[in-house]
Amino acid sequence: MNLNQVTLAVKDIKTATIFYQTLGFTLIVDSPHYARFECPEGDSSFSLLLDKTNYKNATTIYFEHKNLDQLVEKLKLKGLEFETSVIDQSYLWREVELLDPSGNKIKLYWAGENRLNPPWRVN
Repeated sequence: MNLNQVTLAVKDIKTATIFYQTLGFTLIVDSPHYARFECPEGDSSFSLLLDKTNYKNATTIYFEHKNLDQLVEKLKLKGLEFETSVIDQSYLWREVELLDPSGNKIKLYWAGENRLNPPWRVN
């Protein structure tokens, strides 16, 4: 199996669409209740679904980018605010956290070879 897409609930589809376009996703489906994006690299997609209920999403969505530090600086210049600085984690990933307009936790990261082959990988 291959992961096709992740659909994330949002409270305001237009605001969320602009946010994810600012992150670098290409909008490929646009409707009043649903938006779908093509990821900048690879063949995965990512979508948003309007949900006006009072939900709390505890899921964290990770997006990998090889030039993480440069991407973060570019996004800051576009007005995006981050919850953390870029951090080298003990699990060998370099990452930074931000929230989308609906409060969903997003982490931008770079793990390189350690993403699928960490030193503690189970054989």
